[in-house]
Amino acid sequence: MKLKISRIVCLLAILAGMSLNAKAQSGAVILDADTVIVAPPDSAVQAVLHAADSVSQPKFKEIDMKPFKPNPTKAVIYSAILPGLGQIYNKAYWKLPIVYGGFMGCIYAITWNNKNYKDYSNAYLTLMYDVEHNRDNPDAWSKAWVDIAKKNGRDPSEFITNTRLQDNIKSRKDYFRRYRDLSIIITAGVYAICMIDAYVDAQLFDFDISPDLSLRVEPAVTPKTSFSDRSYGLNCSIKF
Repeated sequence: MKLKISRIVCLLAILAGMSLNAKAQSGAVILDADTVIVAPPDSAVQAVLHAADSVSQPKFKEIDMKPFKPNPTKAVIYSAILPGLGQIYNKAYWKLPIVYGGFMGCIYAITWNNKNYKDYSNAYLTLMYDVEHNRDNPDAWSKAWVDIAKKNGRDPSEFITNTRLQDNIKSRKDYFRRYRDLSIIITAGVYAICMIDAYVDAQLFDFDISPDLSLRVEPAVTPKTSFSDRSYGLNCSIKF
């Protein structure tokens, strides 16, 4: 009986020793409830940790949160390259219909006046030629001034003999030429105004206007002087 008990105790001691040895090899041995011994990591774990540390962290681009401030020089250059481009640069999109509407009106005026000027100019030149060379040969009269005569409800033969009608064609030619040239000048003016507007708008983009925009009206008395009598009135002042 004692022999069996001793064998059992030896077997339990061997099992306890094997269990402690296995725990020591696994990396940590718990001595008691408050003490833990951690075994150092092996070479494979160290290599993985070293590789993770060597990986570079991604760099994030800093976002510029500064408020937009247009450059007046750029605004003028953009507007000179293409009308309306300076207003787009200044983010004044509501001005684009005004800009392009003005240019379309100017271009239409130039085209219409130029067409009428060419018609009356050709009619006048050919009429003067027919007056000198083909006065008595209606079949050789130029179609250009004949069409103008019919357009005005006149008999073409009247233009051959009536100098007043000839002067009328010449005055119409000069009229359309004058307004064609004026339309070109106005177009150039609109172009310059677009450039000036882009520059001024960029300069005053961040102009600080006080919210206190008030109109003040108060009575005023002008004292009597040796040159004028006393007068009464109202004094108006705008505060901004």
